[in-house]
Amino acid sequence: MRTGKSVGEICEAAGLEAEVVALVTPERAPPAFVGALREGEKVIEAVGFLAHALPVREAIWWAWTCARDSAGDEPAAKIQTALDATGRWIHEPSDENRRAAYEAAQAADIMTPAGSAGAAAFFSGGSMGPPDQPPMPPGEHMAAKAIFGCVVLAAGSEPEQMEPRLHGFLDRGLEVAERVGLWHLQEG
Repeated sequence: MRTGKSVGEICEAAGLEAEVVALVTPERAPPAFVGALREGEKVIEAVGFLAHALPVREAIWWAWTCARDSAGDEPAAKIQTALDATGRWIHEPSDENRRAAYEAAQAADIMTPAGSAGAAAFFSGGSMGPPDQPPMPPGEHMAAKAIFGCVVLAAGSEPEQMEPRLHGFLDRGLEVAERVGLWHLQEG
């Protein structure tokens, strides 16, 4: 369950700026790179890096948990429906569930954390076109971009708490990376 991409490749995929990429050194392991981003007050960039580094299903789970947290105890019906649909895809990543997650995401609004999580599930693979048409796969990094957007939108759902929420969400993503052994591949 690892990406097989180098830190430099992940930075490129995430579209990180040159000053951020300059922190990549041969002796700096990925967790140290993320730590350097955090220390340099580049937490949003660290979230973007992690969104592109994690395996897609695990990254969507991470984004979904952030969206769920930002929705509060009693989310609007459309938000709850989107969260539920994305949760079903996470548990059973079938094409039917992927498409249902996107439909619910659109109803909730793609620019909400719940909508972005559902969009990430849809962009995780399969075809973006109707099932009866020739396959039209999503772009290579579309899911990661939606995951990144979801985490940032979720952190910004309480603007006065955005910075500590970003740090907390980043910590959660790093726990996912540790559980899937992501960094072991990068070190070897």
